[in-house]
Amino acid sequence: MKNLVIVESPAKAKTIEGFLGNDFFVKSSYGHVRDLVKKNNGVDIENNFEPEYVVPPEKKKVISELRKAAKEADTVWLASDEDREGEAISWHLKEVLKLKNDKTKRIVFHEITKPAITKAIENPRDINQNLVNAQQARRILDRLVGFKLSPVLWRKVKPSLSAGRVQSVAVRLIVEREREIENFVTESKFKVTAFFETVNGGGVIKSFKAELQKRFETEEEAQAFLDHCKNADFTVESLEKKLAKKSPAAPFTTSTLQQEASRKLRFSVARTMRVAQSLYESGKISYMRTDSVNLSVLAIESAANAIKANYGNEYSNPKQYKTKSATAQEAHEAIRPTYFEKSSVQGTPDEVALYDLIWKRAIASQMSNAELERTTIKIGVKDRTEKFVAKGEVIKFDGFLKVYIESSDDENGDAEQSGLLPAVSEGEKLIPKSIEAMERFSRPPARYTEASLVKKLEELGIGRPSTYAPTISTIQKRGYAVREERDGTEREYRVLTLIESKELKKETRTEITGADKGKLFPTDIAMLVNDFLIQYFPNILDYQFTAYVEKELDDIANGELDWRIMLKGFYEPFEKTVEETLENSERVSGERILGTDPKTGKQVSVRMARFGAVAQLTDLSDPDAKPQYAGLRNGQKLDKVTLEEALDLFKLPRTVGTYEGEEVVAAIGRFGPYLRYKDKFYSLGKTYDPYTIDIETAIEVIDAKNKADAEKTIKIFEEDPKFKILKGRWGPYLKAGRMNVRIPKDVDAEKLTYEECKELAEKAKKKK
Repeated sequence: MKNLVIVESPAKAKTIEGFLGNDFFVKSSYGHVRDLVKKNNGVDIENNFEPEYVVPPEKKKVISELRKAAKEADTVWLASDEDREGEAISWHLKEVLKLKNDKTKRIVFHEITKPAITKAIENPRDINQNLVNAQQARRILDRLVGFKLSPVLWRKVKPSLSAGRVQSVAVRLIVEREREIENFVTESKFKVTAFFETVNGGGVIKSFKAELQKRFETEEEAQAFLDHCKNADFTVESLEKKLAKKSPAAPFTTSTLQQEASRKLRFSVARTMRVAQSLYESGKISYMRTDSVNLSVLAIESAANAIKANYGNEYSNPKQYKTKSATAQEAHEAIRPTYFEKSSVQGTPDEVALYDLIWKRAIASQMSNAELERTTIKIGVKDRTEKFVAKGEVIKFDGFLKVYIESSDDENGDAEQSGLLPAVSEGEKLIPKSIEAMERFSRPPARYTEASLVKKLEELGIGRPSTYAPTISTIQKRGYAVREERDGTEREYRVLTLIESKELKKETRTEITGADKGKLFPTDIAMLVNDFLIQYFPNILDYQFTAYVEKELDDIANGELDWRIMLKGFYEPFEKTVEETLENSERVSGERILGTDPKTGKQVSVRMARFGAVAQLTDLSDPDAKPQYAGLRNGQKLDKVTLEEALDLFKLPRTVGTYEGEEVVAAIGRFGPYLRYKDKFYSLGKTYDPYTIDIETAIEVIDAKNKADAEKTIKIFEEDPKFKILKGRWGPYLKAGRMNVRIPKDVDAEKLTYEECKELAEKAKKKK
């Protein structure tokens, strides 16, 4: 074997192998092959932050195969991704496989096409140690912060918590936004809109909508204006037409792809990156971790050819975009299709949808501006200073809009009227068909979606393309934020309508406000941890400080800063703060005393306990008496729950009724709400409320579970009912108490004896 090419993933290996000749053999490392050991943080701090790496057990077989293949090869080509992470993977491979310099070559490419791979082979380079050092510094820094900060939280807040340099800042953003919303004071004003009619020379009546530029503070002011309108004349005071141009957005970077896929496809950030990775590895798009909007000259020419062929020469407008970020890596390209002539691809529905989005955005970026005519009509009201304004927009040449329209995060803006306004002239009298004053309310800032959080992190200079998805996934997995839908509340608002300048109608309508879909909500523990960290570790949660650390990592990557010096400058004050916090800080529980239970005289409080937020009943007159606890319900917050709501929690466990002479009890346990019947437990999940479920519904839940269990059960042993043979997803298995034991495929499960099952269970224990 002459040449061994090592890439990170099997999918990429398969694609690349098709482009190289018989002299090349492509194998995968399946991602990283080494990581810091868990012991002592994996870093020898006293020895100038020397990292200690280990090959994890699951990678030993891969390394063994790669080592064998490398020995047989004349040249080993390290072809991991072109970012810092990829550079570090190549370096680790060289170290672990003990590759010699004279037989090792590093190649990079930003797309998996035959020309790109061939060009990479023709232009190999050495491993860029600066990029490796930047990745090492980030990994060590995050390990030190996590390993030092998390134990502080275990002792001072709650066991099993975690903290991280970037994740804790992301949590802070979500917590601060929630508090902005909670402290927001809603104000209302009356928005006035009118429908006017005009009669042109041909006698055709045309109507259009206009909005009053002023909003009235009170209903009385709005009514006074409408009363005036009953006998007022409405005249066109000015008519303005302007030609305007609309330019296409730049091609996607990692963050803009995540944002647009969230808006248009409802993809989570992690889902977007997973699908993009698959498209890249199968050679359909360029590298998907980039903060550059650059396109190569070849890509721009290819896009121009596709545009001319599909839409005509007038739609082509080749251009290069400039990246605004000072830290962007201009050597990378923006995310684009590898072949612009392919407007669609085959694959999973997710791959097809995301490719379509990437192709349209990239092709639109190279198309002509859209040409628009914007019309503004101002309408005066006799003896009033306020003006009605109507705005319209007509597309004269669609340009890039033929392919793509960018979405927006703006939830509060009022959409302008689009389309053609009727022909009117200055001084023309208009007929008001209806004028409506509607009470409108100011809105608090919107909660973050995953995509808008990425946008904010990028604006603040926190994190890099490779960190956004794992950061947002981590804060949800660790229980600091939940992504969910919440119903709004009903709200009344007033509407005054003047119809044909005669009748003034007043009414009260209702609307749903505060409903949220797919937003990130902070949990109680996020609030407590955030406040604790801000108090004792202000630097770690400081936005500017975190952005400065990112800049230092960039400086290391550019060879302008020694990574060990950077780590020392960060770690020494941080370690001192950790020691002072452990010694001097108080334990945090978020405890609030709500009052006294009128029935028992016990103190009612809420606090954060080991397994979550709880309400607590405490008998202050008897220090030996154990408190009673009840978990807070979904949606209840430690800092908002009332005395009455807390007392309601102690209504569980409650007897729902009886079934076949046995009590059915509803309660909430560590794993959620459940029913207890005949010493068996039946989960209620999120479907049923343990506080309100009735006996008829409870019986349905019990019967459904018993039926499902019966259909799943093959055999129960009389000698010990805890031993059962059940039907599983992959065939029969033995349940021995709490242990699930695999039954060999060549064994007839129905014929197994109790003794044979005991033997299988014992073997499984020893194997474990």
